[in-house]
Amino acid sequence: MNRSKNRSPGSRSALWPIALDTVALALWGLMMLRYWWTGRLSVLLHPDYHWLAIGAGWLLVALAGWRGIDLIRTRCQVNTAHIALLPRQWSLAVLIGVAVFGLIYVPRPFASDAALARGIAEPVALTRSQPQRFSRATPPEDRTLTEWIRTLNVYPEPDAYEGKPVSVTGFVIQPPEWSTDYLMVARFVLTCCAADAYPIGLPVQVAAEDRSYAPDSWITVTGTMATATVEGQRRLVILPDTVETVPEPDQPYEF
Repeated sequence: MNRSKNRSPGSRSALWPIALDTVALALWGLMMLRYWWTGRLSVLLHPDYHWLAIGAGWLLVALAGWRGIDLIRTRCQVNTAHIALLPRQWSLAVLIGVAVFGLIYVPRPFASDAALARGIAEPVALTRSQPQRFSRATPPEDRTLTEWIRTLNVYPEPDAYEGKPVSVTGFVIQPPEWSTDYLMVARFVLTCCAADAYPIGLPVQVAAEDRSYAPDSWITVTGTMATATVEGQRRLVILPDTVETVPEPDQPYEF
């Protein structure tokens, strides 16, 4: 006699939590893989750890497939008793809801609002910016914004860089306490994931015609370094020869 015909309604209902577990595994795996396929993983995670997220995504999808096949093949009642802070239905609803949101949501890189909220520390205070990558062999015009900040961490005297060529790319921040003669070109530095990202930046002295750059717009600033007093503090600033609007880069963070 066919076992499925003799299965009680209680046995069939016991399979629903297992089926929902399978759905939750599949959705979480697809969410991670979606960020990889769409190139958005770099907005959330340092490249050194991409393989972990990608591997976890494939593993979750594989586990969902295995559980789904096993569920279809055996159709047996499984003891699903467990200890949890929330009822199982609530836990599954939260897991599935978060996964569905992650599949719909398109993550965006941090911008000026987040930078101002987190605070842009002075270079000498950026203890998270490790100086071991500092290299005097890097020509000034080839240094990234992060390399300039690390250089200042090693030797913070602004006059030491007077007249040095510079070419950096970042998004525009207009600190509310600064005069209209200056804006900041900034980037976020990622050490592990978006949760620990922190902003860095350098002041740019702008002419009247260059004061219309909107916050969060991306620019490439090419010019020379100089020392100026910004809000009562001697700082290294960029005297631009050109300020060019550019598209947001595929990799908006620095490392």
